Amino acid sequence: MADPSSYRPKPGQIPDSPGVYKFRDEHRRVIYVGKAKSLRQRLANYFQDLSGLHPRTRSMVTTAASVEWTVVATEVEALQLEYSWIKEFDPRFNVKYRDDKSYPYLAVTLNEEFPRVQVMRGAKKKGVRYFGPYGHAWAIRETVDLMLRVFPVRTCSAGVFKNAARTGRPCLLGYIGKCAAPCVGRVTPEEHRELADGFCDFMAGRTGTYIRRLEKDMMAAAEEMEYERAARLRDDVEALKRAMEKSAVVLADATDADLIALAEDELEAAVQIFHVRGGRVRGQRGWVTDKVENVDTSGLVEHALQQLYGEESGDAVPKEVLVPALPEDPAAVSQWLAGRRGSQVSLRIPQRGDKKDLMVTVQRNAQQALGLHKTKRASDLTTRSRALEEIAGALDLDTAPLRIECFDISHLQGDDVVASMVVFEDGLARKGEYRRFQIKGFEGQDDVRSMHEVISRRFRRYLQEKERTGEWEQAEGPAPTGPVPAGDGAGEESAGPREDDGRPKRFAYPPQLLVVDGGQPQVAAAKRALDELGIDDIAVCGLAKRLEEVWLPDDDDPVVLPRSSEGLYLLQRIRDEAHRFAITYQRAKRAKRIRSSPLDAVPGLGETRKQALIKHFGSVKKLRQATIDDICEVPGIGRRTAESVAVALAAAAPAAPAVNTATGEIMEEDDGGTTT
Repeated sequence: MADPSSYRPKPGQIPDSPGVYKFRDEHRRVIYVGKAKSLRQRLANYFQDLSGLHPRTRSMVTTAASVEWTVVATEVEALQLEYSWIKEFDPRFNVKYRDDKSYPYLAVTLNEEFPRVQVMRGAKKKGVRYFGPYGHAWAIRETVDLMLRVFPVRTCSAGVFKNAARTGRPCLLGYIGKCAAPCVGRVTPEEHRELADGFCDFMAGRTGTYIRRLEKDMMAAAEEMEYERAARLRDDVEALKRAMEKSAVVLADATDADLIALAEDELEAAVQIFHVRGGRVRGQRGWVTDKVENVDTSGLVEHALQQLYGEESGDAVPKEVLVPALPEDPAAVSQWLAGRRGSQVSLRIPQRGDKKDLMVTVQRNAQQALGLHKTKRASDLTTRSRALEEIAGALDLDTAPLRIECFDISHLQGDDVVASMVVFEDGLARKGEYRRFQIKGFEGQDDVRSMHEVISRRFRRYLQEKERTGEWEQAEGPAPTGPVPAGDGAGEESAGPREDDGRPKRFAYPPQLLVVDGGQPQVAAAKRALDELGIDDIAVCGLAKRLEEVWLPDDDDPVVLPRSSEGLYLLQRIRDEAHRFAITYQRAKRAKRIRSSPLDAVPGLGETRKQALIKHFGSVKKLRQATIDDICEVPGIGRRTAESVAVALAAAAPAAPAVNTATGEIMEEDDGGTTT
C-alpha cells in the first residue's frame, strides 16, 4: 500500500485550470481518470489525511503510485478527453457499466448506392442511419413489414441483390410490391434514395405529413373514380397508422427527447433510457453500473450521458434530454451535447406535466431492472458460493458461514423500540425463520443496550431449546407436542414453531456468523452478550452502513472489502433485509399506538389536529411532558383544548413498570403475558 505523500506533486506544480488527470499504479496502469474545472483544487482533495477520505477514495490513492494531468482550454474539452481516456484505459476505480445486452437497431444504410433497411447490432457504422434501440428484433421486423407497403425500400443482402441483378429477376418482395426492385432497374438510384429518405423521415417522427398527403391522394383518386388506386392508398394509410401504434403516444407530436432515470443503492445503480421521437417511445435500453468510485446521483447522470452519447452525433442526440438530477456542471455538459448534435440541446429535470409522468414510468422501469439484476445475482449458485468464501476469508473463519443471522434495531426517537432477526442459509433468505422482538424497560435512543438485550434473549432461547432438544433425544417415546413455555422468547414473532416431529424449528440452531447493523459499539455489545452466556463458537461482525465497513470484535480498524466483492454484496443484502423487517414492524406498532392514542379521549379533537400535535412534539411521550402553554403553540389548538389534552394524557399516563424482586429485572407486558 503506497503512501500518497510519496507521489504528491509539489506546491505550485499543479495548474489552476481545467484539465483531466490520471492516477497510475506501480505498474504504470491507469487506475482512475477524472476531470476538473481546477486541477489544483481537485487534486488537493486527494492528498489530505487518509482518515478524512471516503473508503473508496482512500483505497484508490493508496493503490496509486503516481498522478499526472493534461491541461485543456475548456471544461467541454475536459469532458471529451475524460470520456476518451475512460474508454481507452478502462480504469478499475471508475464507474463500471455492465450493458450485457446487444440491443437491435433499425438501420438504413444511406452510405450505399441503393440504401438497405435491416436489423443491426453491435458497433455503429459511419453513414448508417439508426433508429431504436428496440427490445426485440421481431418488433423491428413487424414495423418494417408494415412500412414496406408505403416505402418499398430494399431489404435484401448484397449477395441476393447481385444475384437478382445478374438474372434479371427480382426476389419475392419485388413481385408482391414490398420492394421497388432497384436490382432489375424498376426505379432509378435517385428514386430509390427518395424512398429511403422518406422512410427515415417517417421513423424520425415526421409522420403527420406523410399520412395527410396519402389521405389527400386517396380522396383525389376516389373523386377521379380510380378506385383501385384509392383502395391501395387507403391500405397504405392503415399500414402506417398500425406502424405508429407500435409505439405508445406519450407526448406532443413534435417532442424529440431522451428520458434517463436511475435506481441505485450503495453498490450498484440501474440506468434506464426511453428514446422519444415524434412524441412516441421509439426505443428503450438500460444497463447496470458498478459504483466503484464515490459518486452521487449527479455524477451517475454525467457518466450515463457520456456512455450514451460519447460516440453519437447528429439526430442520435435529441433536442431535449430529461434527467433526474443535473450534472455538477450542467452548462459544460449541455455545450458538449450541443457539439455532438450540431445544435442546441436542452438538459433539464422535468417538473410537471406529461414529461414528468413519463419520467415516473422510466424510474419504475429502472427500479424493476435493479431488482431483477439483484434477484439474478442472488440466485446464482456459483456467485453465492464465492460470496460465502470471500466472507470466510475476510473474517478469518475456518469454513464458509452457511447460516447467517443478522440483527437490527429500529425506533422513532426512542419510542416503540423493536429489533429484527433475519436468517440466510446458503446465501438465500429463510423468511419462515425471521423473528422480531419488542424491547421495553428503558427509554432513549440506546442502540447498543438494545442490541445487547436482543442478542441475549435470542441466544438464551437457543440454549433453552438446545437443552430441551437434548432431553427429547434421550427420552423414550414420541416427543412432546404440547405448548412450550415462552421464556425469553416472548415478544418474538412465531415464538414457538414446531417441526412435524414436535421438535422446535431452527431457533435452536446456532448461526456460523452473527451480523449486526452497526459499527464497533454494536459489535462489542453483541460479543459481550454471547460471552455472558458462555457461547464462544459463533463469529460476530458488524456492517456500518455509512462507509460499508466490516467491524470485528476487539479490532481497532475495520475490514474493508472491495466494492466489487460478492461477499460485501451479500452482507449488505442481509443487513438491508434486517433493516426492512425491523422498520416494517416498528411502523406497524407505531400505527397501532396512534390509532389507540390517549388523544382519542379529548372531545372535539379530530384527526387533523391529532396529527398536528404528534408532528409538532414528535411523540405522545414528549407531548405528555409539554406544558399547556407549549401545547397552545401548535396551530389550531386553543387553551381550552390544550387543557383537555393535558388532562387526557395525565389520566392515561402509564403505571410504573413492575420489577422482579428476585432478579431485579423489569417485567415486560406482551400479548402473550408478562415475561422477563
